[in-house]
Amino acid sequence: MYGGLGGTLVMDGFYIILVGSLVAVSCALLGCWLILRKMAMVGDAISHAILPGIVIAFLATGTRNTGPMLFWACMFGLLSTVLIEWLHQKARLQTDAAIGVTFTWLFAIGVILVSVYSSEVDLDQDCVLYGEIAYVPLDLWVTGSGWNLGPKVAWILGGVLTLVVTFVTLGYKELQLSTFDAEFARFTGMRTQIWHYSLMSLVSLVTVTAFEAVGAILVVALLVVPAAVAYLLVNSLRAMLLLAALVGVVCSVGGYGMAVVTGGSIAGAMATAAGLLLLLTAVGTVLLRRFVSKADVKMA
Repeated sequence: MYGGLGGTLVMDGFYIILVGSLVAVSCALLGCWLILRKMAMVGDAISHAILPGIVIAFLATGTRNTGPMLFWACMFGLLSTVLIEWLHQKARLQTDAAIGVTFTWLFAIGVILVSVYSSEVDLDQDCVLYGEIAYVPLDLWVTGSGWNLGPKVAWILGGVLTLVVTFVTLGYKELQLSTFDAEFARFTGMRTQIWHYSLMSLVSLVTVTAFEAVGAILVVALLVVPAAVAYLLVNSLRAMLLLAALVGVVCSVGGYGMAVVTGGSIAGAMATAAGLLLLLTAVGTVLLRRFVSKADVKMA
């Protein structure tokens, strides 16, 4: 009996780490491009802006089926990126201000919809925004013949990760050129807007598919922190992408271990582990630069 319980706990931990790692790698690969484009908080904007889409999907269908929810949430995620780009390019608003205005406005609309239709909508804004990764092992994909294929969300996130890796691999040169020298890219005839909105579409897809399982806070943390750590440590773009993915997995594993020890929120622990790792990296790079500068002075 005890051995069976222990085995179940081990498998639950494996599933949680697996889902956290799938989210982390997807977010890290996209987060590198967001940081280099100075759009790191777009993920935060999307995670809040999709709330009205989720409510509209429920009101239109009367169910919480994944298909309609995913479709309408992605539509509002894309709407938020279009509004941010329009406010920045046409209205001449700074990017950070455009992001802040867009996500607070759309999020406020979602909150109003939830409050107005609270008697009809079986949704709570806290549950929508802050999923709990600890519940991942409860929603398993069991075939008709009794085969346990693991959490359903792991298969969904695995498919999303495959899409992200394919996009980054096939579009590496175009993304690189449009990120570092957009003017030259446009001069050569590249459709930079297509690549921009393709990237934002994937950010929306990753955010929407991940936030119900792991929570909005963890999604935003994994979009920013692993890429930021890699940005501080390496100078090569390819190395940055690979290191960011590795850091994301380390945050998932370390955060789960922290949650087991403290008995706290797993998603919160993963986000905390990511923050601690970034802090250690920043302190280490500052100390290293001081040491190198002092060594150069002595040699001079």
